[in-house]
Amino acid sequence: MGRRSDALRKGDLREQALLDAAEALLAHTSLENLTVEAIAQKAGISRASLYFYFGNKHEVLAALVERTMRTIRTYADVTEQQGSVPPVEAMERAVRATEQVWREHSTVMRAAVEYAALHPVIGNAWSETVERFARTMTHVLRRAGLPDGDDPGSAQALADALCWMTERTFYRAAGAPDEDLGRASATIIEVWRKVMTA
Repeated sequence: MGRRSDALRKGDLREQALLDAAEALLAHTSLENLTVEAIAQKAGISRASLYFYFGNKHEVLAALVERTMRTIRTYADVTEQQGSVPPVEAMERAVRATEQVWREHSTVMRAAVEYAALHPVIGNAWSETVERFARTMTHVLRRAGLPDGDDPGSAQALADALCWMTERTFYRAAGAPDEDLGRASATIIEVWRKVMTA
């Protein structure tokens, strides 16, 4: 991302303030209408200072998506480490954790989906995260008795399809007028459970 170094990113309060400001603005402003001036103003810093961290608003969004994706990858890691938890329970915890991220960061999550095809950095971060979760859930499905292999009924094929289904279902729920993420989560769990206990 050009102007930003790893050293500057670690724990930098100004950068975090810029990301927080962008996330708040995205709640009622599209990316097309979002400006670096608005982000800087909301973060309480000058436009010139913003350019010290980010080259443009797309870099801000990419960093914001990456920050949110790290949270989801952490949940994937936790799920993978819970080998003693029954598979169906592990799945339910993973879906509920994903619901929580959508609930807390729905504007970022929706923006990531909507701009993934236009901005390769965002698209890659999003795809890598869903694929990371699918790898974790492949292990969960194997523990539930689904077979290895690469046929359509294998643990890996089903985990891939179910993780992308989960992403799309939460995306639609987060954009609905009544925003019923809890109901979407319950439906997703039911689909996963049917696959795991068939």
